[in-house]
Amino acid sequence: MTYDRDNYISLFVLPSTQDHIQGVLNAAVVFVMYGDYECFQSANVYRLIKVAQQQLKVSFGENNLGFIFRHFPQVQIHPHAQRAAEAAEAAAAQGQFWQMHEMLFIHQQELGNGYLVEYANRLGLDISQFLQDLSKGAYVNLINADIEGGLRSGVEAAPALFINGIRYLERWTVEQIMAAIVAAND
Repeated sequence: MTYDRDNYISLFVLPSTQDHIQGVLNAAVVFVMYGDYECFQSANVYRLIKVAQQQLKVSFGENNLGFIFRHFPQVQIHPHAQRAAEAAEAAAAQGQFWQMHEMLFIHQQELGNGYLVEYANRLGLDISQFLQDLSKGAYVNLINADIEGGLRSGVEAAPALFINGIRYLERWTVEQIMAAIVAAND
């Protein structure tokens, strides 16, 4: 497969310190995923990326990988996705974004408000602050900005993945993702 950048949709909002990132921003390989916590396929793609990250650490080293997650809740088909994204952001305000992120994908069939509070409690978050953030919609604008950036990058549904700013359009397998990474680095 050749990687002709002109035929691929590129990322409109470039990675920045405003993003939730694992690894480093200026890494050789930066994944940007637009996802929905209630979407089964988003959870699968996140798991695939985690496997690819483990394999890539051998080739590229720990500091040459970055993974960014951006919210793209599809509220028309996933009624709990927006609130789950808000819960992740409320956890982020308390330094626990990735822990909540994992919890939401693991328990994606259980994303009602009561469950979200239970997950926050398990993570040792300040529950009154967490509930206050959710009740006042403290992170709605931030999530809407992710959605808008996704739409401007050609994202119509979650999951959507960009590797080094170029939209990944192949099959969702570790082998295909690895091949795309190698191609992106040629």
